[in-house]
Amino acid sequence: MVDSNIPNDYWKAIVDCDEAYDDHFLYGVMTTGIFCRPSCKSRVPNKENVKIFKNARMALEADFRPCKRCKPEGLNLPMEDWIEQIAEWLDQHFREPLTLNRIADIAHGSPYHLQRSFKRVKGMTPSEYVQRLRIEKACSLLESSELTVADIGLAVGFSSTPYFMTLFKMKMGLTPMGYRKDAAKIATKERELDANS
Repeated sequence: MVDSNIPNDYWKAIVDCDEAYDDHFLYGVMTTGIFCRPSCKSRVPNKENVKIFKNARMALEADFRPCKRCKPEGLNLPMEDWIEQIAEWLDQHFREPLTLNRIADIAHGSPYHLQRSFKRVKGMTPSEYVQRLRIEKACSLLESSELTVADIGLAVGFSSTPYFMTLFKMKMGLTPMGYRKDAAKIATKERELDANS
């Protein structure tokens, strides 16, 4: 790995997507764990998140994975591994505002390829996957907290309470308040059974 102080000409090559530097170095983005060629058309990363590598082997040894867009050194992850890495990232970031374009940009792939590949591997689109994560977390919060429905919606990543309530009812068959009441009844019955045994 080259010194973490990025030479000005290297940084300019990254910003300008300069193919002339493709044989000189590769760069990794610490926040995504992906490494690219200087000519990669992905969004320009924050300079403080960039590490410079002399070759793909060094980037791989530092636990970076190759970009799906620019395919540095011709390396490519199997589709299933790529999708699993994206799913793991979504598991951690589902509360954030997410669009297919943003996810594809972070994953260094095209939105079309990501959508198709994700559905093939996971059986659902990235959007459906994020919705499922948000609804699961909302169920957990409805069962275990006193937060309002609006606060729960915001806590799990929904910016619109009416949309959260509509989607929740569509997916769960109950409104969030109805779900909370049913969960409380079940918990009370379980406590009564435990006390009687």
